[in-house]
Amino acid sequence: MGKREQQRKIKQQKQEVAKKRAQAKKLALKICTFVLAPIFLFFALYVFLTQGPTYSPIEIAENDHIKGPAGNPVTIVVYADFQCPACAIEHQAMRLVWPSIQDKAKLVFRHYPITNTNPHSWTASLYAEAAGGQDGFWGMHDYLFDRQSIWSGMQTVDEEFDSYALELNLDIDQLHIDMASDEVIRKIRNDQRGGNSAGVRATPAVFINGRQLNNPSRARILELVNQEYMTEGD
Repeated sequence: MGKREQQRKIKQQKQEVAKKRAQAKKLALKICTFVLAPIFLFFALYVFLTQGPTYSPIEIAENDHIKGPAGNPVTIVVYADFQCPACAIEHQAMRLVWPSIQDKAKLVFRHYPITNTNPHSWTASLYAEAAGGQDGFWGMHDYLFDRQSIWSGMQTVDEEFDSYALELNLDIDQLHIDMASDEVIRKIRNDQRGGNSAGVRATPAVFINGRQLNNPSRARILELVNQEYMTEGD
């Protein structure tokens, strides 16, 4: 075989390889268009349809957890993480100031678990939210914050949280069923999404009639609640 013939065959082989690559690329594009695209679209629609609405700090949702008379003019919305030490401090401040403001304000709690730094925060939110189905939200809320120093460093927390539920006389089996429900999971995620939209970047984030309180100490909470109450009365 002459040198020219060898060059012709090599060129022909390269052309065939290029042609096969082009055909494979075209086939992959068709697969993406007709197979993967509908799957992605279905997933996107599923996520969109199951997310549910979000609410700003000046709105109250039907499934919000509210302490105090709904007719009180001042609304306090707290976005918090049950494993966050600063949130436990804010919880104590709110507990101390509450007797002085309970005739003026209503308190709304919204979940904002930050799982990258607080690995048990999602589980804690599940327990609290599911406890709400048995009118035990605020009881579980208080247990989780009051005993944060006990469970925060544990490897696993389910047994510890189950003991809190038993002390609150909750039905454990029903609690576990509710923890896995779409309704409970969606509520926590929607609280997070609403917090993101409101500008929450860290916890605790306390809003009083829509105004974010940067230092939620007992004195600052009392001061701003009284300001807002006087404004509402004018």
